[in-house]
Amino acid sequence: MYPRIDFTYLSEPDMIQAGVLDAARCVSVCEETFSLLGKGDYLMGGANHNSHGLNIVFPKETKFPNMPVAGPDRRFAAMPGYLGGRFDVCGNKWYGSNHANMEKGLPRSVLTMMLNDKDTGAPMALMSANLLSAARTGGVPGVAAKHLANADSKQLSVVGCGPINKACFSAIITQLTSIKSVVCFDLFLDKANEFAKWVTDTHGIEAHGTDNTEAGFRNADVITVAASRLKPLAFKNEWIKPGATILVSGPVSADESFLTSARIVYDHTPLHEAYVEDAVASGDKERYYSGVIGGPFYRLIDSGKLPKLHESTGLGDVVNGEKIGRRTHDDRIIFIACGMAVFDISWGYDVYKNALARGIGTNLNLWQTPNQG
Repeated sequence: MYPRIDFTYLSEPDMIQAGVLDAARCVSVCEETFSLLGKGDYLMGGANHNSHGLNIVFPKETKFPNMPVAGPDRRFAAMPGYLGGRFDVCGNKWYGSNHANMEKGLPRSVLTMMLNDKDTGAPMALMSANLLSAARTGGVPGVAAKHLANADSKQLSVVGCGPINKACFSAIITQLTSIKSVVCFDLFLDKANEFAKWVTDTHGIEAHGTDNTEAGFRNADVITVAASRLKPLAFKNEWIKPGATILVSGPVSADESFLTSARIVYDHTPLHEAYVEDAVASGDKERYYSGVIGGPFYRLIDSGKLPKLHESTGLGDVVNGEKIGRRTHDDRIIFIACGMAVFDISWGYDVYKNALARGIGTNLNLWQTPNQG
């Protein structure tokens, strides 16, 4: 009870014990989040309430000896938000990334999540967020698979065999029980084969690896793309069969003929409008577009070859029954997900409440009474 403030600390083992890896539950919470997005019951950063976050981008060179300089995927980001509904909470994901981390035995990104009382700002929970972020990144295309993919889909392709696509696959497979075979593509064949073995050992589904890009796309009913930002992949129109659903969680490009003929569903159109606003404000729109997942689509919108974003379909609209996702069995659909902090908030809140109910975590004290001088 105030003025005393206590909060819960959840380590990575605590998060696992509290259910952060429960893919089916994560998809359900992400679907609930999409519904709130579609209704507008959320806030993120910036004057438009849709900013993905605030980044520290390091300079290429500096006169200060201790200041970090630019490197592959090197940045910090603060990603704040508020989510309504039963969550009714504020939160912030703090994101540090450096590709060189792997040389130190660390993941590329190190993340933490803070949940705060919406009225007082008091901390409610501080949690390890690498698994949280990966799980909700997977949960988002899991919701898309439920609402956009054909229910009789038999073959699934994994394009990019890293930890993010492992989370995506884990979520998607909870929604597509008809999948009989999996193709695992990566530029490094050993990674593709390792992923295929994991699919078979964990899910009992026939899988094989390949380092042939075309084989990663052709004949698949559902394709999950989460390849490295450092090596964006391109695919061709003729590789994509009628009825295919492509779930994009990482940078990718394709023939213009495919992008202009496919049915496009965005995670949340106001988020993409905010990206375009930022691109214009940057003074170098083309360079900005090259650094974001939606860039190839924004270029086609600017040239009049795709509908404006406000005329397009967001997944929240589909979840809420406001717009149609898949219209026919043969629709080729591409779903674009750019990531939003509200999903970290919702899944983090759900795991936090589960931890409280099960007595998981460490209670920390901020103060007994605040020192007011």
